[in-house]
Amino acid sequence: MSLANGRQYLAIPGPSVMPDRVLQAMHQPAPNIYTGPLVEMTEGIVADLKAVAGTAHDAAIYIANGHGAWEAALANTMSRGDRILILGTGRFCLGWGEIARGLGVETEVLDFGYRAGVDLDRVAEVLRADTDHTLRAVLAVQVDTASSVKNDIAGLRRVLDETGHPAMLFSDNIACLGVDEFHMDAWGVDLMVTGSQKGLMVPPGLGFVFFGPKAAAARESANCVTPYWDWRPRANPAMFYQYFGGTAPTHHLFGLRESLDMIKEEGMQAIWHRHATLARAIWAAFDSWGEGCAIALNIADPAARAHAVTTVRMGGDDGTRLRAWLEQVAGITLGIPLGAPEPDMPGIFRIGHMGHVNAHMVMGVLGSIQAGMYALGIAHGPGGLEAAARVIAEG
Repeated sequence: MSLANGRQYLAIPGPSVMPDRVLQAMHQPAPNIYTGPLVEMTEGIVADLKAVAGTAHDAAIYIANGHGAWEAALANTMSRGDRILILGTGRFCLGWGEIARGLGVETEVLDFGYRAGVDLDRVAEVLRADTDHTLRAVLAVQVDTASSVKNDIAGLRRVLDETGHPAMLFSDNIACLGVDEFHMDAWGVDLMVTGSQKGLMVPPGLGFVFFGPKAAAARESANCVTPYWDWRPRANPAMFYQYFGGTAPTHHLFGLRESLDMIKEEGMQAIWHRHATLARAIWAAFDSWGEGCAIALNIADPAARAHAVTTVRMGGDDGTRLRAWLEQVAGITLGIPLGAPEPDMPGIFRIGHMGHVNAHMVMGVLGSIQAGMYALGIAHGPGGLEAAARVIAEG
């Protein structure tokens, strides 16, 4: 017998849950794409996106997923043969490096593994060793959706400044913009990429690149760029269609306008606090369940954990079995393992808690996980739900 009939819950780390308000805003006929409300709305969208990113600089919108935003960022700033530093902390910065190599850019990779964030001292060593300043940029993810680590982006800027290295700082915030605290200009980030389908609560399909003066200047000599990816007409369009390199993504824009309204209504400080509290509730549950058992959070240091996604480790194939039970019996879909060492994969799953998520949604997932562990005979410590409830009660 299945108890999954009813509303399904996609508790994966993106696409995130889409608010009814966003879906309703998208449910309308195709608009005039030449003049009128859609054209007038887009300037406000760009301004509000910059506010969420914490930047007064430029923004470009692409009809693309995060991989497209990665390529746009590189194509506008790099030339074939340039060198960049890739900081691996799971899966996704390594993926950005793969895109770079496909463009003819050389990559030096510092891989910190699947269970740790960027070691700033090791980065400093590499930068000091690069006495000829051949490295054009340092690339990192603020949150790696595979490992659930959160990296110190402001710390990377500090390292660049302390070593006197002129490389640009690029940050991938696809998983965490509008979830984990971020201040592009105040933290000295030269370029940031994100997507529509996570903290921004819109269906997949929009990629965003925010870029400051140093990255804008790099565009003048970059030889990887092609007409579609060129960000100059998108950031300063002479005609409306140049925002998008052609026909506007009309209904994504309607949804994005609504999601940005929701973000403004709640306020960024409240949004960051909500996500931090819900994340701590999840951590508290698993800390209790893991006492004396083969259950652990993938990132041991709470200060290095993302507020957008939590990666969990269980023994053997318990993670795979639990995911299957939750989907078939409880109507909850958890994230599959990505980027983990192959022997560990069956014991790993990921919980997305980004965007349109609240206390009862998180408690529902945790309660269902506990039911699944009972049903499957997975050993776990007591008190997980009580620990989560205390965190939420304390706010």
